[in-house]
Amino acid sequence: MEKQKPTILGEILGLEDLFSPTVWRASVAELVGTAALVFTLDTIIISTIQMETRTPNLILSVLAAIIITILILATFPISGGHINPLVTFAALLTRLISLSKAIIYILVQCAGGVFGALALKAVVDGEIEKTFSLGGCTLTVVAPGPNGLTVTGLETGQALWLEIICGFVFLFASGWMAFDQRQAKALGRVNVFIIIGVVLGLLVFISTTVTATKGYAGAGLNPARCLGPAIVRGGHLWDGHWVFWVGPAIACVAFALYTKLIPHQLSYTI
Repeated sequence: MEKQKPTILGEILGLEDLFSPTVWRASVAELVGTAALVFTLDTIIISTIQMETRTPNLILSVLAAIIITILILATFPISGGHINPLVTFAALLTRLISLSKAIIYILVQCAGGVFGALALKAVVDGEIEKTFSLGGCTLTVVAPGPNGLTVTGLETGQALWLEIICGFVFLFASGWMAFDQRQAKALGRVNVFIIIGVVLGLLVFISTTVTATKGYAGAGLNPARCLGPAIVRGGHLWDGHWVFWVGPAIACVAFALYTKLIPHQLSYTI
């Protein structure tokens, strides 16, 4: 008897993924990869600020590009190397993965973010944790002023637009290379992952440089990375935290709409 072809709704939901050992094994890689990302990246953020160099944003961006590339290379053979709800949600909207798999991935990525922040909290002293907020995502900071404590940072609307724009640029400039089998094959997986790391590094540099506002930590571009320190450290990290989720979500929707407008098969002329 011929096996019945799954319906479109069945493909989207992918309920079989909930019981797939392969998916759950892959989710472990997402958990560990995201935890490693949060620990290393937030450590880099704290270290570059502590160094008091003239170009902390540049150093941060270069090191972020390197560590992201390495972690994607480490997790891709097992899980696809998402380690970011932004990537997972974009893959869901472009129908590369099922809803069930997306939910599993995003949940373990968030858990990984918390574990990474807990690991960082365990190795830094209380003063560094307080001063640098575990390297978390911030819009504002409360600092002493001439007339007492003042709040400095970026307005919520501006931060939201930066998340949307930077998120879309990331997916447009590099994410699509990973999603599109033709480009991945032409460029080679390693080159694609290097490009992804470089693009993210550049976006970190741009978002922190264009604003030049004390208190704003730059575009998050990874909701799980922002969530971890917010849960572990709390306090002002929750102020405007929704921006680091809503912005990437809108960017994913915009990217998914863009992919519907371009042809699936392109002809090239040289």
